[in-house]
Amino acid sequence: MPSKETAVVIVAAGRGSRAGDGLPKQWRDLAGRPILARTVAAFAGFRRIVVVLHPDDMADGLRLFQGSVTLVAGGPTRCASVRNALEALDPETISRVLIHDGARPLISAAVIGRVLEALDTHPAAAPALPIADALWSGTDGRVTGLTPRDGLYRAQTPQGFHLTPILTAHHAFAGDAKDDVEIALAAGLDVAIVEGEEENIKITWPDDFARAERIAKGRMDIRTGNGFDVHAFTAGDHVMLCGVKVPHEKALLGHSDADVGMHALTDAIYGALAEGDIGRHFPPSEPEWKGAESHIFLTHAIGLARQKGFDLSNADVTLICERPKIGPHAFDMVMELARIMGVDATRVSVKATTSERLGFTGREEGIAAMATVTLVKA
Repeated sequence: MPSKETAVVIVAAGRGSRAGDGLPKQWRDLAGRPILARTVAAFAGFRRIVVVLHPDDMADGLRLFQGSVTLVAGGPTRCASVRNALEALDPETISRVLIHDGARPLISAAVIGRVLEALDTHPAAAPALPIADALWSGTDGRVTGLTPRDGLYRAQTPQGFHLTPILTAHHAFAGDAKDDVEIALAAGLDVAIVEGEEENIKITWPDDFARAERIAKGRMDIRTGNGFDVHAFTAGDHVMLCGVKVPHEKALLGHSDADVGMHALTDAIYGALAEGDIGRHFPPSEPEWKGAESHIFLTHAIGLARQKGFDLSNADVTLICERPKIGPHAFDMVMELARIMGVDATRVSVKATTSERLGFTGREEGIAAMATVTLVKA
């Protein structure tokens, strides 16, 4: 029996009235991407992600996530929204859950890891930061007293729980709560505190957007990947190169459609993501991929990049052959690759070179291709 998984619940059903006029904060732009998209991307390594949305936002969620997450309609309170999400999880396959605020897009893998580690020995765990500033009480703009700060923390998310106990706690809790730790404590669960981070801010007030923008831009993640592929010639009357059918007196031999250029590009994307190569995701030993069109592979690779929060900055493909001549078809190849990847054509380059009659390409025994891509997570 496979081991049970950890699921992620991202709560984003609020209206964010304290953040000022305009769209609810989770839908506003942060360094070129919606805040909610950034939050979800931070948990891309988890296979089960549930996003709780206001019923009015469900259509926007469908467009943004394209089926990559489970969408659940929120309730009238935060507690009701979380409960709806927890009830959408199957305890037969899910043993633990991380509950995170949709307006915390700058959560790091380190904090997530600390929460998960604490769940190995505790029924619940949450990140927090000890309060360092003096605490005052005040009335009418004047200080009226001091509050000891010893043992006080600023709570953060994700807050992690074993699924069954926190769902039981939610069913038993009356009213609303500030967070899920409050519900866990009311049920008598032991909650471990792990170290949070200053950058894991919850966007609440108008000034928080500028601060989050500075942090996001300082975290830019740039990845470069290379791909190389070779296919031999066989009998035929055309070759598929970068998605374009090019007339030729021979064809390319391969398990799929043998599009050597698209294969190299696909492997370059997988390489930038540290996700292996085409063979890992589409094993040639599986008959379902025999004769498959290579756009299937490229679509999967670029989709995986976006799921992990990356955009394609540029892609450069070089085809190495004596014939057929690539120049007359290069523009069509650029346009087709750009269409498949959903990017502007100015971000894609296709060019060709010969090997000066040297080697197998010089002897016209086949075609080689190399590709380089740059992926950026802003």
